[in-house]
Amino acid sequence: MRDDRIETGLREALSLAETGAPPRLAAALWHSVFPGGARLRPRLALAAAAACGNRHPALALGSAVAIELLHCASLVHDDLPCFDNGQVRRGRPSVQAAFGEALAVLAGDALIVLAFETLARSGVRSPSRMVELIGLVGRAVGMPGGITAGQAWECEPFVELSEYHRAKTGVLFAAATAAGGAAGGGDAGAWWLLGERLGEAYQVADDIRDVAADPAELGKPVGRDKVLGRRSAVAELGLEGALDRFDALLGEAAAAIPACPGRAALETLIVAESRRFVPKTVARVAA
Repeated sequence: MRDDRIETGLREALSLAETGAPPRLAAALWHSVFPGGARLRPRLALAAAAACGNRHPALALGSAVAIELLHCASLVHDDLPCFDNGQVRRGRPSVQAAFGEALAVLAGDALIVLAFETLARSGVRSPSRMVELIGLVGRAVGMPGGITAGQAWECEPFVELSEYHRAKTGVLFAAATAAGGAAGGGDAGAWWLLGERLGEAYQVADDIRDVAADPAELGKPVGRDKVLGRRSAVAELGLEGALDRFDALLGEAAAAIPACPGRAALETLIVAESRRFVPKTVARVAA
């Protein structure tokens, strides 16, 4: 389900960035962000803000948009020839396939910078809270445990599966719930674990999709984890074990929702959204 606030915020951010920019680089940024995927992370940020009372709506939206820009940047870099050499993303040519490696590197870099510019602009009426969120989001992107580290773990000879999943995926979900909760008026630290568990569950589901999904439905080739030699929940636990791990993580996520006025509604939303994570074909494959 699309949220018009997120789509408008993303368009506004890219429109500001493209003014006077090299045309092909600007086109690569638009290709990176639109039409986009499910927008899970920004929607989660706004849901957390709403559950807390949404005291700083502009900052909540700015955080949501910034996190989606960072997610898109990570996908652009993930598809580079030096990593996955992905040719298809969201059912169409990846940025590097459409624009070349050089512009893909620059587009990913530009999206990262644009994310922090967007977050800073959104916090002019809540400067102290904005500073807190810039640090929090920076932690989710950089070192030692952000998505940069998550990508780097793929260059190491060994990493424990949960640690890999938390850094690769969980941490940006954690930034979404923590930033949304803080922008809503809650405590950022109290909201971190919820997103971390949801993100880890999503990565387990992604491992399942990699062996069980229809490539047309997924929007990219399947079987990539095996080809690239990646750590995978399915490879380590088997399909049934991965499904059990997914269910356990969702239970931990629900238990981690902090006390807040909208707790019940948020839990209902999480349960409903989680049903979309695992492909419909899993039941047939598992059988």
